[in-house]
Amino acid sequence: MGERRIRSHEIAEAVANGEIIEDYREDKYGPSRLILGTTRSGQILHVQCSEPRPEVIVVTCYKPDPDEWIDHRHRRR
Repeated sequence: MGERRIRSHEIAEAVANGEIIEDYREDKYGPSRLILGTTRSGQILHVQCSEPRPEVIVVTCYKPDPDEWIDHRHRRR
């Protein structure tokens, strides 16, 4: 997060209004989901979170790269 200059409140904002765009049920560290959300300032973020057990853990977060994503929801193949 620090290297990408993404603050914890921005992650919370993105998750709060976000939508699940990918489901990683078979992830080696446990089930998780990729959430697409927007911060109050309009920044678009992808946040990968674990399933609650009992708390949710943020695995990673980043700004989607347009070379890798179509409309931030679909991966380019």
